[in-house]
Parts: sequence; C-alpha cells; structure tokens
Amino acid sequence: MSDDFRASLELQHEVEQWYYREARLLDGREYQKWLALCAPEIRYIVPGRGNPLVDNKLRGTEEMISVERELEGRDGDRLPIRDETLPYLMVRVERAFKPNSWSENPPARTRRLVGNVEVVGSEGEDYSIVSAFHLHWTRPGSATFLYAGQRRDVLSRAEGGAPGDFRLKRRETILDMADIAYPTLGLIF
Repeated sequence: MSDDFRASLELQHEVEQWYYREARLLDGREYQKWLALCAPEIRYIVPGRGNPLVDNKLRGTEEMISVERELEGRDGDRLPIRDETLPYLMVRVERAFKPNSWSENPPARTRRLVGNVEVVGSEGEDYSIVSAFHLHWTRPGSATFLYAGQRRDVLSRAEGGAPGDFRLKRRETILDMADIAYPTLGLIF
C-alpha cells in the first residue's frame, strides 16, 4: 500500500457506488446477484486473529503493534476462519435457498454500513481498496450482534463494462474481535 497513490474523483465515486450496491444486495438477501459481482478467480479470506505478545526487539517501531502480526491463516500461516473460491461461494449461496437450511430459518436481518473507502493502488485494471464496515445482525427471538472490521479488496474492471462495473477478485476481511462470541461467522462480510 502506497501513500503516494491518488484516485481520481470519478474512480473514487465509482468504487463507493459499487460498495453501496454490494451492501444493498447482501442486506436484501439477493445473494445470486451478489455472486455475479465476483470474478471467476475470486479468493475470499477471513483470517483468524491472534493476540501475540509485544516483541520488545521491535520497540519504537510501528511493526511492534502492527495488525499484520495478529493475522492467522494467510498464505499457509495457520488456519483462517474462511478461505474460499468461487465454487465454495456458489455452494453457500445455493444453500440459502434450500428448505433444510436450518441455520438460517428464519433468515437473519442484516444491515451493512461501509465507509472509509480508499483506493490505495492500481495495477492495470485492478484496484486495491481498503474499507471499513459495520454489520448489524439480528434474528427474531435472538440477540442482536454487531460485527466490525476492515476489508482489503481487489476490484477489477469488468471487460467491456460500463463505468463502475467491477468484479471482486479478492477480499480479505479483518474482523475486530478479541473472542468469537457471535452466533455465526457464515456471513458474507
């Protein structure tokens, strides 16, 4: 990530509109339409988050308290919470429509708020994006939960697509939780 990259206002607007549309589709349970926003080569990762001790050898540097030191399950480093490709995401979407999907009966009500959207780099037609999110989750007869975190995405312009027509090539969701006390981690963040 480079602090030198500056997105044009048009690109920034296109990317933000894409994220708002994505949130609307997911909150509206339009999972098949959301799946159409994914590139065939998508990799969807939710790393685990450990609590490493401070390394005194790094004292005085930002690396000492870096979020990167807490992430587990990236590129073979321990187990992630989730590491999926398009076929796995397709199965998850298909399950939502099955009558025996007891874990989502009745379906949860969600509301995603996406903010701090920043285009931090580009390589050809691929754009690196960092954003923050809050996901409010509730189900009748159940407690309410708030998920929060950061997403690190790669969006690619769809070939021959209109402005703002991107495909999600990679998503890494960094959850801000110390303990897993949530009813499900099967959500699309």
